[in-house]
Amino acid sequence: MKDTDATFRALADRSRRRLLDRLHERDGQTLTELCADLDMSRQAVTQHLDVLEAAHLVVTVRRGREKLHFLNPVPLQEIYDRWIGKFERSRMRAMGDLKRRLEGARSA
Repeated sequence: MKDTDATFRALADRSRRRLLDRLHERDGQTLTELCADLDMSRQAVTQHLDVLEAAHLVVTVRRGREKLHFLNPVPLQEIYDRWIGKFERSRMRAMGDLKRRLEGARSA
C-alpha cells in the first residue's frame, strides 16, 4: 500500500504529471532534454524526477556521462487495476444490460 501512496503523491503534482507526459511522448530523455521549454529550474526538475523515481514511475539508465529517464507504466497499471478497473467493470455491465433491454424492446 505504501507504493500506491507514493504513486498518488507523485501524481498529485501538475509539474510531475507534465514530466511523465513528456516521457510518454519520447522516452529515454536526459535532464537537459526534459528541462527544455519548461518554466522550471534544472534543480526543480531534478527534485520532481527524484519523487517520480521514488514512486517507481521513472527509471534511469546511465549511458556514459548521461542519465536517461524512462517512464515505468507498471505503477499506473496497478492503480488502474485497483482503483479504476473495478468501477469501470460495473458500468460496462450496466451498459450491456441496457443494450440488451433496448434491443429486446425493439424486437417485441
